[in-house]
Amino acid sequence: MTVAPPGLEAARVVPASGRSGGAGRSGSVNYLAVPALLFFVAFGVVPLIGIFYLSFSQWDGIGAIHPAGLGNWRDTLTDPALRHALWVTFLIMVLSWAVQTPAAVLIGAFLAGHQRYREWIAVVYFIPLLFSSAALAITYKGLLDPNFGLGTGLGISWLSQDWLGGEKLAMGVLIFIVSWQFIPFHALLYQGAIRQIPVSLYEAAQLDGAGRVRTFFSITLPTLRYTIVTSSTLMVVGSLTFFDLIWVLTAGGPGDATRTLALEMYIRGFRGNQMGPASVIAVILVLFGLGLSLLFRRIGGGSASDSQLEGA
Repeated sequence: MTVAPPGLEAARVVPASGRSGGAGRSGSVNYLAVPALLFFVAFGVVPLIGIFYLSFSQWDGIGAIHPAGLGNWRDTLTDPALRHALWVTFLIMVLSWAVQTPAAVLIGAFLAGHQRYREWIAVVYFIPLLFSSAALAITYKGLLDPNFGLGTGLGISWLSQDWLGGEKLAMGVLIFIVSWQFIPFHALLYQGAIRQIPVSLYEAAQLDGAGRVRTFFSITLPTLRYTIVTSSTLMVVGSLTFFDLIWVLTAGGPGDATRTLALEMYIRGFRGNQMGPASVIAVILVLFGLGLSLLFRRIGGGSASDSQLEGA
């Protein structure tokens, strides 16, 4: 009978204890995730199932619910108003992303510096995100009033025009307010990501004679790949649910120029008492949001662990 060396016995014992400790930690993590899972099921999955059921039913919000089959889906999908609301939603999504992303990247790169004045600017610049969207809409609606607004008070003629009375002007004002409110949040994401980039990369670029512009496009921007995907996902999916800002600012007008899917759902469900068609639009919004999230994840070409390791 052979006797194993003492070192080999120790090697056998240590991994066993390590595995048991890891299993214990994993079990505790899973146990702590149970409340979050219950909340997700109660407030996410169950309402979604209810909305999906209502999309095949007729209900006025008060009386009994009656089955409707595929009638709601057929009528809603063939309604020109839905296609127009879908186009408006897509337009807001693209324009808000095109304005917010470059501005947020540049502001985030500027705020990534460790100078004290930049820290103060970051704090002040983050304030718009703390305001309610409805309050911002009321404020801007008063400031842009052609009769009693800021332009009339200052005597500036071009500022006194009816900003919310024209289709293109109303869309431009909406994109400006959305960008003004949410750029600080995305700039904060880019600021944190840029500060994780190793300083040695910038030092090597300086030794090679690269300037600030070349360094930004060769080092900073490529390293922000996963942050751009995350930020873009939040922008695009979030633009599907814009409601309070648009409702208070334009109520979908002028005409139906700013009538998005979220407004169309509200008007049909709570003003027209057509919960079935409104639920169809709600399901469409969920499917669009899920599809866009998966699309951006595929464009990113990485996993969650890759994103967490960015800049490390």
